[in-house]
Amino acid sequence: MRITRLETHVVGTPWRNLTYVLVHTDEGLVGVGESRMLGHTDALLGYLREAAANHIVGSDPMAVEDLVRRMKYGDYGRAGEIVMSGIACVETACWDIRGQALGVPVWQLLGGAVTDRVKAYANGWYTTERTPAEYARAAGEVVARGYRALKIDPFGAGRFELSHQETMASIELIDAVRDAIGPDVELMIEMHGRFSPATAIRIARELAPFRPEWIEEPVPPENLAALAKVAAKTDLPIATGERIHDRIEFRELFESGAADVIQPDLGHIGGIGETRKLAATAETHYVLIAPHNVGGAVLTAASLQVGFCTSNFKILEHFNDFADADITGVVEGAPRVIDGYFHRSDLPGLGVRFDADAAAEFPQQKAHFDLWADGWEKRAPQVTP
Repeated sequence: MRITRLETHVVGTPWRNLTYVLVHTDEGLVGVGESRMLGHTDALLGYLREAAANHIVGSDPMAVEDLVRRMKYGDYGRAGEIVMSGIACVETACWDIRGQALGVPVWQLLGGAVTDRVKAYANGWYTTERTPAEYARAAGEVVARGYRALKIDPFGAGRFELSHQETMASIELIDAVRDAIGPDVELMIEMHGRFSPATAIRIARELAPFRPEWIEEPVPPENLAALAKVAAKTDLPIATGERIHDRIEFRELFESGAADVIQPDLGHIGGIGETRKLAATAETHYVLIAPHNVGGAVLTAASLQVGFCTSNFKILEHFNDFADADITGVVEGAPRVIDGYFHRSDLPGLGVRFDADAAAEFPQQKAHFDLWADGWEKRAPQVTP
């Protein structure tokens, strides 16, 4: 079997563009992969055009390891976010083809199932006015839908420092959310790499009474010493890793002991195989994995293939019940959350199919998402001056 061509589709919303890649073969099998780029969609499409000619067309989709090696190292330059995201799209599609060809789900090819369900946590649900009453109402609706975990960034446009007044306002939001969801629902606190170590430590102390499942990216991701400083001053679990794009770069994070949960984005770190290898390494450090997942249904399905066969897989993020829910329709068989969980599918490959006609209803947009702008949490169109 050989790859004959690549086909790309971009599904657009005002705050995110989702890139879908269809890998066609000479035996008629077609696999699908996905990545969500922030502000670099055209760069990803450009890379894929070049990679198709240089590495992909003519390759055996069953030889995934060899194709990934050539795409990552065959151009000599160091692979970053764009290259690793392109690899992820193609690699995921190849796993989909392998599963279809062999008549088994991808999780079966990765070692077999260790669970029949993966817990989900909701994100993108607080696109409302930033008040305790509105956040409590929205959080209550999440729980009413069956979710047993949710995540929130309550810190507005905060960066490095957060004034006492803004800190108290953020804590009031968390207080209202915790009261609305009760003591048994898991609450993750997202910091988006906003703070200096001193600010993150101070805020972590304020958050402790609300028993967050983790605090996420308390400091910018480039400085592991800063993260270790925070970890040494709080008992709250720390999650991070969505902005690391090569599993090899996780080595220093593991060595630092600063993270309790890692959050690779399968769509940015090279795909299913790379994520599974990283999870195995994390297990040797007694670290859990909870992938970052702000993509659509294909990326969710791919992440779940890893989840069903990985013993240290904690939970999976899910946006698509709340932010841009309509775009789920571009994928047939999109994974659904039932009573707070994704349930295992036995369908071959990824178990989903991309619908190009449905995708055409959501053309690429000039998506812009600025986490440092007031009102970012509403995910409404942002105007660049």
